[in-house]
Amino acid sequence: MSEATAAGPDGVGDAAATRRAIEGVWRIESAKVVAALVRMVHDVGFAEDLAQDAIVAALAQWPESGIPANPAAWLTTTAKRRAVDTYRRHARRDRALQQLAHELAEETAVDPAAGVDHVEDDMLRLMFICCHPSLTPEAQATLTLRLVAGLSAREIARAYLTSEPTVAQRISRAKRTLARSGAALEEVPADERTARLATVLGIVYLMFNEGYTATEGTDWMRAALCDEATRLARILTALAPDDPEVHGLSALLELQSSRLAARLDDAGRPVLLDDQDRSRWDGGRIRHGLDALARSDRLVAIEGGVRGPYHLQAAIAACHSRATPSSTDWPRIAELYAELARCTGSPVVELNRAVAVGRAYGPDAGLALVEQLAEHPALAAYHLLPSVQGDLLERSGRTADAALAYLRAADLATNAREAELLRARAARAVEP
Repeated sequence: MSEATAAGPDGVGDAAATRRAIEGVWRIESAKVVAALVRMVHDVGFAEDLAQDAIVAALAQWPESGIPANPAAWLTTTAKRRAVDTYRRHARRDRALQQLAHELAEETAVDPAAGVDHVEDDMLRLMFICCHPSLTPEAQATLTLRLVAGLSAREIARAYLTSEPTVAQRISRAKRTLARSGAALEEVPADERTARLATVLGIVYLMFNEGYTATEGTDWMRAALCDEATRLARILTALAPDDPEVHGLSALLELQSSRLAARLDDAGRPVLLDDQDRSRWDGGRIRHGLDALARSDRLVAIEGGVRGPYHLQAAIAACHSRATPSSTDWPRIAELYAELARCTGSPVVELNRAVAVGRAYGPDAGLALVEQLAEHPALAAYHLLPSVQGDLLERSGRTADAALAYLRAADLATNAREAELLRARAARAVEP
């Protein structure tokens, strides 16, 4: 019996299940709500406060009334009412008050299931606002991941291989800086969008990665986050049709998201690439991804042949999409990772290159690269370092050492499903 149906006489089980469902709704809908509110109140910090007030109201009301058919519309309407009340209490912002009151009056006559207006435009507008030039690049990325992707400080810290307090400080400072700068929170002009585009691309990429392999919790993936990032990347190709990296990012996300259905078994456990049923990969997304990569190729040729990091990652994903596990061109993938490492200087890319080198030229060649990375400070608590080491050790026949590496990785992993997978691999490595 599930927790949701295992309530005692006092209904505690049902209440707990409802609260978890509400928290799940918040993770999915909070970015849309905040984005809509920013357009209306022109204040990022105030918009987030209003959204938080709305979810508090939901936690109080939904256990009794049930979760509405369109929770984002309910939360946005509730937040607007809070904004009107706040403006009235402070007797200011008369024009904003009139506008909100007018919108609220119109909405009472509309079925909330019709949806939140301007969500698509609002999400992109909020992303470009968070990339305002008054903020540092780190603050731009951190604030956008917090508001648009709905990531926690811990999740953002993992993406940037930094500490949680550092991320929390960046978020607070970024909000204050936007408020002090008097930054216009309207539609961002086309020339300013171009200047902020690279940062937006990086944030969409990190947003997708968090959905693809969640930092923490009991679910290995957050497919809705992957879908949202993929959708935003498609929209960006229309905003910047001549930018090869925009198409490269879109190609990468299409190709990676094509595997989503095959990455979990029926019990929700992770399924690694070699073990996936590739007939479950989404052929439509693969075609879209390959088309976007071809478009990026043509634009790269026009611009002089220099391939960017998203294009290179998409090319790697394309190698997998065109192959079976036994026919994968690992030497080609290793070459692409080497080019990507030169382009980015990222230790995580070097770790991925070690995997490809190990598959192309033998596990000892991959282990030699891993050993060079073992002392890198950014990877000190990165669970995938001992995970990759364990895989290469197992392939080389050093099963006891592999099991120890997997267990180290499991201890560092913050996602319950991933830790479970690593412990299972440790046990299998030493089975007779």
